[in-house]
Amino acid sequence: MEKVLHFIDGQFVESADGRTFDNINPATGEKIGTVAEGSKREIDQAVAAARRAFKTWGKTSAAERSVILHKIADLIEANLEELALLETADTGKPLSLSKSLDIPRSAYNFRFFGDFVKGMSTETFEMEGVALNYALRRPVGVAGLISPWNLPLFLLTWKVAPCLAAGDTCVIKPAELTPMTATKLAEICKEAGLPDGVLNVVHGFGPDAAGSALTEHPDVDLISLTGETSTGKAVMKAASSTLKGLSLELGGKNPNIIFADCDLEDALETTIRSSFVNQGEVCLCGSRIYVERPLYDTFVERLVDKASKLVVGDPLDPKTNVGALIGAEHLDRVEGFVTRAVQEGGRILLGGKRPEQLAKGAFFEPTIIVDVDSSCEITRQEVFGPVVTIQPFDTEEEVVALANDTSYGLGATIWTSNLKRAHRVAGEIEAGIIWVNTWFLRDLRTPFGGMKQSGIGREGGVHSFEFFSELKNVCIKL
Repeated sequence: MEKVLHFIDGQFVESADGRTFDNINPATGEKIGTVAEGSKREIDQAVAAARRAFKTWGKTSAAERSVILHKIADLIEANLEELALLETADTGKPLSLSKSLDIPRSAYNFRFFGDFVKGMSTETFEMEGVALNYALRRPVGVAGLISPWNLPLFLLTWKVAPCLAAGDTCVIKPAELTPMTATKLAEICKEAGLPDGVLNVVHGFGPDAAGSALTEHPDVDLISLTGETSTGKAVMKAASSTLKGLSLELGGKNPNIIFADCDLEDALETTIRSSFVNQGEVCLCGSRIYVERPLYDTFVERLVDKASKLVVGDPLDPKTNVGALIGAEHLDRVEGFVTRAVQEGGRILLGGKRPEQLAKGAFFEPTIIVDVDSSCEITRQEVFGPVVTIQPFDTEEEVVALANDTSYGLGATIWTSNLKRAHRVAGEIEAGIIWVNTWFLRDLRTPFGGMKQSGIGREGGVHSFEFFSELKNVCIKL
């Protein structure tokens, strides 16, 4: 995809002023194409198209919308190889991960919401002998969907699928670092028969650019963002003047709590994944690991051994476990966190540097740091890289306090064979999603979202439709 264009009202178009920016492959540092740089003008055109399309799309039946969503899913699956290559070229993640996770889950998002919308129901309240109240669910209007660069298509379809299923139209602003699969999705949606204007894609940047033009637009009714907490604050401020509906899935600094009575092998294998999958560029990664003291030395030794065997390298190589970070700027950021952690007394047991054998690309070794506490920057700020800290604890009360000592509250993982303790600790942790003896196991019907500065609102199942639709009550006097 040498030239990435906007998709507005069913057509691929360049920016009116001809402006573009370079698309860089983070694994090589080389330019792989150019991207049309959108501005307020393109956002205005896309929103107008979405507003026009809403007049008809919003009145289609759930069954009609479901058919198109399933066609989109079929075409995503049919284009899996191409989509996976585009995703890996944009992000630097292993191609094996794109093929096994990102693209299949993107298709499933459309299948899930295409099925779910057909079974949606609302409440009825009878005022005996007086009146009957019933609720009607209706689409809201035009949604602005702002997607991140770590799981570009995966997380974009998590927004697009319920948006379209609910009868809304949308304007997508993909992360500028990962524009290609959003563009391919637009092509797929057109092929699936989605009417022109229902889905639009405008590429560009955030502040004082396409992103802010979208969040401030008076004809945009909803904004759904997945991104950094700082970006969420800016979006919330921009949207306040028009009282838009907001769904914000933001950062995380997630605790991984490991009690001495856990299944050690299972905990180790899963912790390797929750620490280093997708180069640690996952908002749900368990980046703060707390281990009960009797198990601490053994767990640390075993985790270091397992992590040392992870292969860092070419994302196209099937043997690669850890690919490139999203870019040189982010690499510098991650490296800076590690440098400052050492300055604050942290000790690196593994990694902590750029691989010597990889001269090009934004690569960073899986990194394990100990001898830190809750006051250190590395344990308080989201690094968003293959970097974890490990700390010992002695009591259940202590580890709950440590886990909750953060401004974030997205996810947490608890490892124990004690059922009572599992329920007790899960109830005390301040996070929106808690896994016990597993990680990243998702039932898409369940509520997903964060507490504190990890976000606002919930997605998944009916919770997604509560955002992308409105309820109106009808009261009939008998």
